[in-house]
Amino acid sequence: MVAAVPTDLAEARRRHDELSRTVRDARYRYYVLSDPPMTDAEFDALFQQLVALEDAHPALVTSNSPTQQVGAPVDTAFAPFRHLQPMLSLDNAFSREELEAWAQRVERGLHADDRLAYVCELKIDGVAINLVYRDGVLTTAATRGDGTVGEDVTAQVATIDAVPYRLAADDPPAVLEVRGEVYYPLEAFEAMNAARIERGEEAFMNPRNAASGALRQKDPEVTRQRPLSVWCHGFGVLEGASFATYSGALDWMRAAGLPVADETRVVGSVEEVWDFVERWTTARHDVAYEIDGVVVKVDALAQREELGFTARAPRWAIAYKMPPVEQETTLERIEVNIGRTGKATPYAVLEPVVVAGTRITYATLHNEIQIHAKDVREGDRVMIRRAGDVIPEVVGPVLTKRQPEATVWHMPADCPFCGQPLVRPEGEAHHFCENVDCPNRLLESLAHLASRGALDIEGLGEQSVELLVAKGLVGDLADVFRLAERRDELLALEKWGTKRVDNLLAGIEAAKQRPLERVLVALNIRHLGPTYAKLLARHLGSLDAIRAATPEQLEAIEGIGPTIAAAVHAWFATPRNAQLIDELVGLGITTEAERAGGDVDVDAELLAGWTLVVTGTLEGFTRDEVKDALEARGAKVTGSVSKRTRAVVAGESPGSKLAKAEDLGVPVLDETGLRHLLETGELPA
Repeated sequence: MVAAVPTDLAEARRRHDELSRTVRDARYRYYVLSDPPMTDAEFDALFQQLVALEDAHPALVTSNSPTQQVGAPVDTAFAPFRHLQPMLSLDNAFSREELEAWAQRVERGLHADDRLAYVCELKIDGVAINLVYRDGVLTTAATRGDGTVGEDVTAQVATIDAVPYRLAADDPPAVLEVRGEVYYPLEAFEAMNAARIERGEEAFMNPRNAASGALRQKDPEVTRQRPLSVWCHGFGVLEGASFATYSGALDWMRAAGLPVADETRVVGSVEEVWDFVERWTTARHDVAYEIDGVVVKVDALAQREELGFTARAPRWAIAYKMPPVEQETTLERIEVNIGRTGKATPYAVLEPVVVAGTRITYATLHNEIQIHAKDVREGDRVMIRRAGDVIPEVVGPVLTKRQPEATVWHMPADCPFCGQPLVRPEGEAHHFCENVDCPNRLLESLAHLASRGALDIEGLGEQSVELLVAKGLVGDLADVFRLAERRDELLALEKWGTKRVDNLLAGIEAAKQRPLERVLVALNIRHLGPTYAKLLARHLGSLDAIRAATPEQLEAIEGIGPTIAAAVHAWFATPRNAQLIDELVGLGITTEAERAGGDVDVDAELLAGWTLVVTGTLEGFTRDEVKDALEARGAKVTGSVSKRTRAVVAGESPGSKLAKAEDLGVPVLDETGLRHLLETGELPA
């Protein structure tokens, strides 16, 4: 809500000067330092106050006002580059009414009989980039800067796989400025942050800041190590080609090898625009990149020419801003949870706050190192962030609101559940409770054992686990497989009827047949996830071989590093764990690895160097079975189609990946073609 506008000009000027300084500083820290001092929503609110002041007092509008400028001055650490055509900003809408008011202004600016079409794009929360192609070859890549002059980051952008060096066009334009957004794919961002935290390094605050920081690395090799990508969504100067519509230009860009988001749509009315907005506001976390709104543009380029520009933005486009995914609240206290591997994870207990439509009371703090790096303290006002199903996270403190008595937090000496010492192994970022019989560690371990990624035991959820432990029916992992002997006691539990008990026991019996790699995952070995468990099972072949392997033998397996090798060896060498394994083997769990796809002998190099994508539903395979069979033969299976994809395996209802494969000319295999590939290592003729 915009604050009341002073009627007195002197008071309005004082407020305008104060807001202008704040906005200029925020822009500099956002665009140049990649260290925004406030959320986007807070910045937008301040900017709207400036606009309201200038609307009420036009004398306040000058060329130096932030409302007449774009971005921020460039950093002298990089060579400046003057854009061939300025990179303007966009006006914002925060409601349907504001969006409709913009559309009405567009209609008034055109002839009454002009037919309007709009292009709706997801607003990527990334870093604006300008790519200059001359005769189809990339010559310059530059940041937005102040909209007129940006920073030359060509060497850094050249390391991004999604950016083509040469356009795939027979007769490319003599000059083409492509506008786009550099971003972090969310899965890659989360994996990178998890790895940084494991190494004791500071996690990046959010994908946008991380992308900006990666682009501004002086050494391009550092940028190369960051999994950045790009979406293209417009153009500036265009010489040697012409288009009637923006959507036609996007189609040409896509065919030329430039990455254009599949979600972009052309619609014919403001009602359809709002349908697009509502759909993606609800599904904003269903895409693999972070979005914070929807950009709406007039499609016909002649109509854009007619509508023109204001001092800082085109009249033919607007950005609808979605509700923020960050909010401010109070960190009331810090508590510690003990996980299935004994890891001690501090978390924030918060004054409840609604973030992205969800009421948040708890947020992760990762470890003591991260708490100290962010300098968050009990009693602080803090920023909370939530994106999709990701656990809410404390972004950082609002230092201007810190109370004088706030003190630095330290990890407690003892486990809050069993009282045993918490230890931080040398080289580790986390503290651990090493008591394998710790009550909370047991609960977490049992819930994980029954989870879908491990032994997938239906009916053994968290509440059931807590009840079985409380009743003394389960005391360790092996006891789960002894529950068949205690059927009468299960039937005596309140609300546990015959059907529920028999279904649970059937699920436990079926769990004994799960593949060896899932057994390994179920054991809760530190650092050992599904990928590495699969490597161990595939290369060593049996539980006996894995438990007998030395750290050197484990580390000799490609992909298994010294940290995982040491953790696996240490787990099996612990007497209490060795006893547990003996009991599980005696109870009938899987001890031998199965060859992927049921093959007795598989050539692990048959598809080495291949990158494949699997989409849709196959009649004779599950998706996991296809992936396992391909990976067993040395292939890499990814989730997105690119020019580097060797083939796409497509079943029923393949979705957009099939269309993208066809656009790029990537071979598409049906189930028969897949079987041929698995047998011969060759594409069908």
